[in-house]
Amino acid sequence: MLLLTGEFDLTLDDKHRLALPVKVREELARNEMDGVFYLMLGTNRVIHLFPEKVYQQIALVVAPRKAAPDELLTQDRVNFSLANRVELDRQGRLLVGERTVRRAGLDQQVVMIGTRDHLELWEPQRWERYLGEHFGAHENALLSAREEVLAQQHDRSQAGS
Repeated sequence: MLLLTGEFDLTLDDKHRLALPVKVREELARNEMDGVFYLMLGTNRVIHLFPEKVYQQIALVVAPRKAAPDELLTQDRVNFSLANRVELDRQGRLLVGERTVRRAGLDQQVVMIGTRDHLELWEPQRWERYLGEHFGAHENALLSAREEVLAQQHDRSQAGS
């Protein structure tokens, strides 16, 4: 199961290339992902990097099921025009287009985060603000998940007695 995690402080070079951390490349290899991504401007104007296999699955379901034909066309125009297929080069770098970098408000310093099935590229100060604004919800979700796991363990131990 693909599980992309972590925070990485990275630098875009002058040609807008970004070296993918070894930890990320190893996780992709474990899941038979070959270093091909779809890079796009996603939610909150954050750059999303989807492994090709994941993006292909998402592309099949991204259109609203009961939308009018003109709404579907609009969705396809925006979604697919903002997506670019990119491959790791021999040094493990990805090329991030200049237009995408500009639209995302990035400079040389970026934070790459793992978000389960994809990676995101954030401007460092925006990421810190976002994290500060949403950390309380994270804590609550983590506590709830732990309580659920403990309850399941308790139920299993009671059933085995």
